[in-house]
Amino acid sequence: MNVASFDRLDALPRERLGLTPTPLTAAPQLARALGLRELWVKHDELIGFGFGGNKVRGLELLLADARAQSADLLVTGAGPQSNHVRATAAAAAYAGMDTIAVYWGDAPRSMHGNLKLTHCLGAQMRFTGRPDRAHVDVAIDEVAQELRAEGRRPYAIPRGGACALGVLGHVLAARELHRQCALLGWMPGTIVLAVGSGGTLAGWLLGTALLDAPWRVEGVTVSRPAVEVRERVVQLATEAAKVLRLPPLVDDSGVLVHDGFIGDGYGVPTAAGDDAILLAPRREGLVLDPTYTGKAFAGLRSLAARGHFDAHGPVVFIHTGGEPALFAVGSERPVI
Repeated sequence: MNVASFDRLDALPRERLGLTPTPLTAAPQLARALGLRELWVKHDELIGFGFGGNKVRGLELLLADARAQSADLLVTGAGPQSNHVRATAAAAAYAGMDTIAVYWGDAPRSMHGNLKLTHCLGAQMRFTGRPDRAHVDVAIDEVAQELRAEGRRPYAIPRGGACALGVLGHVLAARELHRQCALLGWMPGTIVLAVGSGGTLAGWLLGTALLDAPWRVEGVTVSRPAVEVRERVVQLATEAAKVLRLPPLVDDSGVLVHDGFIGDGYGVPTAAGDDAILLAPRREGLVLDPTYTGKAFAGLRSLAARGHFDAHGPVVFIHTGGEPALFAVGSERPVI
């Protein structure tokens, strides 16, 4: 383990928002259903702040940095069902700050799921009127510049919290799991998680390198092609390593991302994801969401069926949260 690097990480300012460590539990019935010898779930959906979710981990460092810069307002953005935006609004409310949430597309006629929660948390919402997701990044910067011209002190956070400090929050998650498994007397063979903006995977890969952990980390992309994800993850991990005064520790050869589970697009439910959303609660009482964990678990299920994990030790699925999105989409299946 690179103790000096973790000492530098622990020395960074950090707001304690989440209830950590989050639980690590065995899922034996799901393991049998998937044909796995062992399956465990790391429950970041139970982190206990802003309706849970692993985005809280990065926000602990980002909020502390915003305070250090005397910010009075947080600006971020994504899609209307963004877990990150909802968690950011909660962090701002906790800190006595305002939030402006920038969303792609047009304002919906009604609010459900994460969008409703973000409204309840007091965020001011702006819609780009354009379907292009990448334009949100430009709009975040434009809003921040506009606010500075008005005399405000905005702190801009990229989509998904995908920046160096956001990544470092997930490095801490990797160390947390390492400690939990050490106490239990075993180590995972594979870590599986959903990949959207890339910050979570970048943090887990950097954390794995710093820990010299024996496990593999594999992502299931739910947002963009795997080749694009790999480029983003390497860049983000390199930026985070630089904060710890380290050389790049993650390269393209070490980033394993599985394609084929996005379906028609980000946030659009898939048949395989819907099947996973039904399987997990019925076998283990585990609730997934249609945007992230449902598709990621569908990927895990498909890989398990191919024997992908057979030569390795226990599999740990990182439950990143997102269940409010379940209440934003209907079901096309008949209710029986």
